[in-house]
Amino acid sequence: MSLNRRRFLTAAAVAGLASQLPLSWSLLAAGPVQPKISLAQWSLHRQLRSGQLKVLDFAVKTRRDFQLDAVEYVNQFFADKAQDQPFLRRLKQRADDSGVRSLLIMVDAEGDLAAVDAKQRQQAVENHYKWVEAAAFLGCHAIRVSIADHANTDAVKMQQAAVQGLQQLAAFAAPFGISIIVENHMGHSMDASWLATVLQQAGNVGSLPDFGNFSGDKYQGMQLLLPFAKGVSAKSYAFDDSGAESSIDYQRMWQLIQSAGYQGYIGIEYEGQNADEDAGIRATRDLLLAVASHAGR
Repeated sequence: MSLNRRRFLTAAAVAGLASQLPLSWSLLAAGPVQPKISLAQWSLHRQLRSGQLKVLDFAVKTRRDFQLDAVEYVNQFFADKAQDQPFLRRLKQRADDSGVRSLLIMVDAEGDLAAVDAKQRQQAVENHYKWVEAAAFLGCHAIRVSIADHANTDAVKMQQAAVQGLQQLAAFAAPFGISIIVENHMGHSMDASWLATVLQQAGNVGSLPDFGNFSGDKYQGMQLLLPFAKGVSAKSYAFDDSGAESSIDYQRMWQLIQSAGYQGYIGIEYEGQNADEDAGIRATRDLLLAVASHAGR
């Protein structure tokens, strides 16, 4: 398929979505603001875990099937490869050959950077070092970390521990040009006020606000975390007949992002029950394009 024809079909798909949206969302004219959209690897977790999609082909698929130019890796899918230079070299080459930017690595299962126990926290910090180095090798700007996943620990003590753990990891990452960014993920970190206090006190750490992972009001939560944002995660689960996300007001989220002055990538993270991950990714992409186009008119 020629590039011009692919662009035409992509534009037609977006226009088709807009025709199903409420009239105020229709794409009757192209808006001046276009979101920079990336793809989080978790969106394809079924295909990756089944072996249908190989990790090395992730960037290739992102460009070929979704016409996106940036990816966010998840360490779970290559957990034993952080220090495997030949593997990382191939991963980087596949992305480069596809014209795809490697933005960040989402790091899980390496210990809690907010552990109250100093030895456990220190071990968690050191466990992340190899992912900082891998991210730098791939040309990423950040690693995404999780903190305070266990809400049964005292929130104040964990807050203090989180500041210490994050500051220590950020100091290690700085010479590599890698930012440490925290997602509202589980436990206390889903409390946006709690997490914003941690980030403010840490001082040298950013956020990756996720549309869906808030214990309170998601829109207030986004407003609190966006001033620290060095990434944004557009969570999606299901879509109504108009193409809108069923549980998240994407138009309102886009307005909050614009008001905060955030100009970085917005990463698609489809987590729907529908086994057709490709369709969920495309629906999320097209919805982001639609709300941005409406807002830009």
